Amino acid sequence: MAATKHTLVALVEDKPGVLNRVASLFRRRGFNIESITVGHSELPHISRMTIVVDGANTQVEQVRKQLDKVIDTVKVYEVSSDDMIALELALIKVQANSDNRSEVIQIVDIFKANIVDVAPDSLTISATGDEDKIDSLLDLLRTFGIKEIARTGRLAMTRG
Repeated sequence: MAATKHTLVALVEDKPGVLNRVASLFRRRGFNIESITVGHSELPHISRMTIVVDGANTQVEQVRKQLDKVIDTVKVYEVSSDDMIALELALIKVQANSDNRSEVIQIVDIFKANIVDVAPDSLTISATGDEDKIDSLLDLLRTFGIKEIARTGRLAMTRG
């Protein structure tokens, strides 16, 4: 069976130690978490975790079932790529001086990203979109020299 990226969404109680228990479950099963995002949900005292893992369908299903048994877990489900809206946020600090600043700004405009900080020798860019869009932007900005990158990882929910 081929390994593919899977997106799991877990609604968990908003309490200390929950993230550690979830991460430990994946560690014990030998799964590398490609990205994990956690934040408040629309429900009081419930957080939403979006976890991206690489693995075969049967292995991921087994981990999903075990994640559902973690004491602080309210609900777990896998979001398939067919019915998923997925975005990522990236902050990118790129070298930009008076010679190349206009080129960087043009690239930022093409990708509908935003410049959130300007310094004499750099620009900090905020970009949102799917992972491919962020990767493409990074590929173009690498020619100018990237100083720093911060990415959220995948945020996902079902359509409709």
